[in-house]
Amino acid sequence: MDTDDLTPAERRVREAFVTGAHLDFRPSPDDDPADGAAWGPERTVRAEVLRALLLDGPRRTGEIPALNLAGARITGRLDLQYATVDHPVRLRHCHFAEAPRCYAARLRELNLSESVLPGLVAHAVHVDGVLRMTRARFTGTVRLGGAQISGSLYMESATIDAGDTEEPVLQLNPTAVGADLWAPGLRTHGQIRLNGANVAGTLNLNDALLDHPGHAALDAETLSVGGHLLLRQAEVRGWVGLRGARVEGRLDLSYARLANPGGHALRVASSSIGELWLRKSPPMEGVLNLRRAQLDTLLLEPEVVPDEVLLSDLTYTSLTPHEPPERRLPMLERDRHGYVPHAYEQLTAAYRRIGDDHAARLVQLAKQRRHRGTLPWYGRLWGHVQDATVGYGFRPLRAAGWLLSLLAVGSAVYALHPPQPLKAGEAPPFSPVFYTLDLLLPVISFGQESSFAPTGWYQALAYVLVLGGWILATTVVAGVTRTVSRP
Repeated sequence: MDTDDLTPAERRVREAFVTGAHLDFRPSPDDDPADGAAWGPERTVRAEVLRALLLDGPRRTGEIPALNLAGARITGRLDLQYATVDHPVRLRHCHFAEAPRCYAARLRELNLSESVLPGLVAHAVHVDGVLRMTRARFTGTVRLGGAQISGSLYMESATIDAGDTEEPVLQLNPTAVGADLWAPGLRTHGQIRLNGANVAGTLNLNDALLDHPGHAALDAETLSVGGHLLLRQAEVRGWVGLRGARVEGRLDLSYARLANPGGHALRVASSSIGELWLRKSPPMEGVLNLRRAQLDTLLLEPEVVPDEVLLSDLTYTSLTPHEPPERRLPMLERDRHGYVPHAYEQLTAAYRRIGDDHAARLVQLAKQRRHRGTLPWYGRLWGHVQDATVGYGFRPLRAAGWLLSLLAVGSAVYALHPPQPLKAGEAPPFSPVFYTLDLLLPVISFGQESSFAPTGWYQALAYVLVLGGWILATTVVAGVTRTVSRP
C-alpha cells in the first residue's frame, strides 16, 4: 500500500511496525475501548492497512517487525484467513468495528487483551505461541473450533455476551492447547463448547460466571485435561456436562454454585478423574450424575448433595472426609433409579479400606433393608424377621439376646411344669435348661427332647421354641456366611 494513501495515524502505525515499537493512541490509561465508535481519525486505522503490514510490511536490517498497537479504532474487517503471519500481533485496548477473521491462519502470537470486539472467527487457527484475550469484551460469538495453540490460551476476566443465539458463544471444540487454558473470572452468557478439546495443562475457570439457564452452560464431553480442571467459587446457571471426560488431576468445584432446577446440574457420567472435589458449596440445584464415573478420590461433603443423584456403576478408591454412615446413606437413597446395590458396595469398600468395619456393617445393613422394599410380600415378611432377630446377621449380639430370653422363658416354665417322660423308668433325669436348649438348637441334642413329651399349652410352647430356634439359627448362619464372603 502506497504511503500517500495512509492517514497520519496509519503512518505512525507503519513506522512503529518496522521496529516492533509499542504505539499507544490512548490519552490516558483508563480510556475505555467500549467508546471507540466515537474516536476520531487521529486514532482510527483501517483493517486493510494492518493486513498489508502483516503480510508484506516493510523491513529494516537489524530490526524485528511486530504489530504492537493499543487504543486504536479499527474499521473494516481484519481478514487473515489462510494467512501465515510471522510477526507478533498485539492489538490491545482497541475497538473493532467488525469481527476479525483468522480462519485456518498461522500466527506467531495473537494478543487481543482489553479490546472490544463484535466476535472472533478463528476456526482451525494455528498459534505457535500464546493467544491472549485477557479482559477482552465480545459482543458476538468467539469461534476457535479446531484451533491449535502451542502455548497457553489466556481469557482472564473476559466477557462474552452474544445476545440471543442458539449457537455456542465460545466454541473450543475440538481445540488443542499445548499448555494451560487460563480463564479465571470469565463471564459468558450462553454455552461454552469444549467437546473433544485437549488441554495439556490446567483448565482454570475459578470465579467464572457461566450463564445459560435451562441449557448447557459448559458442554465438555470427552474433554481431556492433563492437569486440573478448576471451577472454584464459580457460579453456573445451567448444566455442566463432562460425559466421557478425562481429567488427570482434580476436578475442583469447591465453593461453587451449580443451579439447573428441573434438570441435570453436573454430568460426570463415564468420565475418568483423578480427584473430584465437591465441598464448601450450597446444595446443587438439579441432578448430580456420576454414573459409570471412575474416580481415584471422591471428596464429597454431604451438604453439597442435591435431592436427586445417579450413582449406577460409580467407582472410587477413597471417599473423604470421613463421615459416619448416617451422613452418607441419605445420598444413596436419593438415586433416581431407586435401589442401586453397587452404590452400597462402593461405600462399604470405602469404609473397609480405612478400617472402619462398624460403619461398613451399618452400610450393609442399610443395603439389606433397602433391598427388602423391592421384594414381594413374603420376601419382605422374611426380611423383617431377619432384621428384628439378628439385623440380617450384622448384629449378632441381638441373636444372643433372643436366645437367652427364650432359654430363660422355657427353663422357667418347664421347671414349674415338667413334661411327662415317654417311657417311665428309662428317661434320664429331667433338666429344664437342657430340655429348652434341645428345643432351641436344631443340630445339638442333649437327649432331653426325645425323652419327654409336654402336653397342652406346654406343647405349643415347645413348638414356638423349636420355630424360634430354627429362625435364629438360619439367620445367624446366613449373616455369618455373608460377612465371611465379603472381600
